[in-house]
Amino acid sequence: MNWFILIIAGLSEVAFAFCLGKAKETSGTDSMYWYLGFLGFLILSMTLLVKATNQLPIGTAYAVWTGIGAIGTVLLGIFIFKEPASFWRIFFITTLIVSIIGLKVVSN
Repeated sequence: MNWFILIIAGLSEVAFAFCLGKAKETSGTDSMYWYLGFLGFLILSMTLLVKATNQLPIGTAYAVWTGIGAIGTVLLGIFIFKEPASFWRIFFITTLIVSIIGLKVVSN
């Protein structure tokens, strides 16, 4: 269950990064709503991370949490915000995915 909570925390990190990106693209009231979404997902992400670390090692949990956030944010950048999908970006995201899987395999 703690791994599931950690994955949801990582996805919430992606959501707050998405809100931040959308807030940069808007202005006025729309921007304010995106910033409120950012704060909501930030609080959710941190709360779930703390809950997951009650049972998982902090080093592993934090690495997986940031990895999920980094991978998700890069993919959002490529697919939603039209950032470049160069060979090296994809290569290093792939190595990050393999590293996260490795941490899950070697953790109890």
